[in-house]
Amino acid sequence: MTCWYEGPLAAFDTETTGVDVETDRIVSAAVVVQDAAGSRPRVTRWLVNPGVPVPAGATAVHGLTDEHLQRNGRWPSPVMDEIARVLGEQAAAGRPLVVMNAPFDLTLLDRELRRHRATNLDRWFEPAPLHVLDPRVLDKHLDRYRKGRRTLTDLCAHYDVVLEGAHDAAADALAAMEVVRAVGRRFATRLERLSPAELHTLQSVWHAAQARGLQAWFARSGSPEAVDPAWPLRPELPAAA
Repeated sequence: MTCWYEGPLAAFDTETTGVDVETDRIVSAAVVVQDAAGSRPRVTRWLVNPGVPVPAGATAVHGLTDEHLQRNGRWPSPVMDEIARVLGEQAAAGRPLVVMNAPFDLTLLDRELRRHRATNLDRWFEPAPLHVLDPRVLDKHLDRYRKGRRTLTDLCAHYDVVLEGAHDAAADALAAMEVVRAVGRRFATRLERLSPAELHTLQSVWHAAQARGLQAWFARSGSPEAVDPAWPLRPELPAAA
């Protein structure tokens, strides 16, 4: 029997105007689908004209300028609807969805749906639940005492995954998927008997524990920064657009 980490997976990633899920916007997104480890991935891409200026700092990361997005990007409303539909289709097909730092990308998509479509992300998973695999949460739980950062670039280096074209949504999505497969193989004795549905539930617990630990570290350091324990989607704030 094929283990989940060798079987069908999908992956989702975005590039954005910034790092605030309540106010920033998606400028590009991609969903990558792979039927089995090593098979040719199918890629769906979106380029978005967010309707707001793209800060220079964000452009420096992903290379997408205001001029390029205004000329080539589509309006957000139909794009957000299409992305949500594609993710719903992955859930209906039973494919786990890999999302690196899921509370960022999925919450940002939820806020864009609320902003432009007067709906929310959960609505698309009422027929079939979404099972998320977050390489950051998995790695931090399974190898919790390893020192160093755990960005996608760091995880790719640690698990010998090639990342070509970092900060391109499709490249990052595919790399995150390969990291999850590598994590599955490395920790097979701890993961192979767990289903994606069980792992989804466990990751919410693991992420909450990781958030409490980080919050305690911030408190000891005198930092006022707050860490949200919600995973894979943060609840809507009253002030959200």
